[in-house]
Formats: sequence, structure tokens, C-alpha cells
Amino acid sequence: MGRKITDGNIRNKERSRQKLLEAVGKIITTTGFSALKINHIAEVANLDKKLIYNYFGGLNGLLDEYVNSHDFWSNVKGNNTAEALQNGGKAFVKEMLLSQFDYVKANPEFQKILLWRLSEQRESLQNLTDRQEANGELLLTSITDPHFKGKAENFRAVMAILIAGSYYLNLYATVNGSSFCGVDLESENGRKKIEESLSFLIDKTYEGL
Repeated sequence: MGRKITDGNIRNKERSRQKLLEAVGKIITTTGFSALKINHIAEVANLDKKLIYNYFGGLNGLLDEYVNSHDFWSNVKGNNTAEALQNGGKAFVKEMLLSQFDYVKANPEFQKILLWRLSEQRESLQNLTDRQEANGELLLTSITDPHFKGKAENFRAVMAILIAGSYYLNLYATVNGSSFCGVDLESENGRKKIEESLSFLIDKTYEGL
């Protein structure tokens, strides 16, 4: 007879899965991407490396789940609520941009993922890009494209600049220093000015297009 599955088995599995995911984060933030090897991850998690294959199908599966769990845009749900669709989704878009700006600042592991994606080609990182694009396409197609119609591509280009700029400013503040164009990105006032500017640019984009 097969082994009976109990709540205890399930809880143990989930704890082990979480420990392996946390081990990936520890390695990325302390040692770096190059140290992401199966044996090392298992050692940091204090678990048998066989569990990486059992639970994730291998290293790529583990990294894929880890990366996805930390990405902001892959976890934004495009719910077509009346509030999100109101005024072409302006309030929704503004909220998402400001939330992303704060999220990247508060998540050093995701900052490392962003830097990793720029420096190395890997299946899990390509999967992240594909998921971001797919989810972004859903949001744009269902919320903003119908509002901007013939100017939809212009709006997408503006969003690309704002999202990329938000990423870069957070990474710059962490890696190179706190001041950019004289704005202190580490101070509460400096970050408030960036957030006000993001909000201003969204308002002007909706007015102009």
C-alpha cells in the first residue's frame, strides 16, 4: 500500500520548500548568483539535495519559483473592477507604479534579481521576463488600451520609461549612492519627491494622450 498522506506530511513538505526558497535568497544576497549550486543550496537549507528534485524538479524549477515569488508585476492581478477601469485606469496605474517603487526599495532580494537579469542569461530569468510581459499585456489590453485607442502604443512607451526608471533609481540608490540629480533617494523627502513626480507624469500622460 502507498504511504498515507497526512497534514503533518504536507506541513513538513511546505516547510522544506520554504527553507529551500529562503536558502536561495540568502545565497543571492550574501555570496552572489554564481554560488547557486544544488549542493550549496541544500547545505544552506540544511536539507537533503534530493528534495530540490522532489519538490521543484531540479535547480531551474527552484530558481523559477523563487524569482516568481519576488517579482512585483508577475503578482499583480488584472481584475477588471469598475474602480480599476474608471478614467482609463489612471488611479490603478498610479497606485501600481508607486507600489512598485516602494516594493523594490524594501526588497533587497528582488534588487539582486534585477541585477542578475542584466548580467546573465538563465531560463528562470527569461521566464520572469515572459511572465512580466504576459501579465503586463493583460493589464494593458484590458484596462488602458481601450481608453487610449490609437495612442495606446504611446502610453505603453511612457509606462516602459516610468517602470524602468523606477527600477533604476532604487538600484542606483542601493549600489552607487543615494543622490541622483541632487535628489536624495535614501531620504523620506527625496523619495516623496520621486513619488510625486511619478504621479505628476501619469496625470500629464493621461491629459496629453
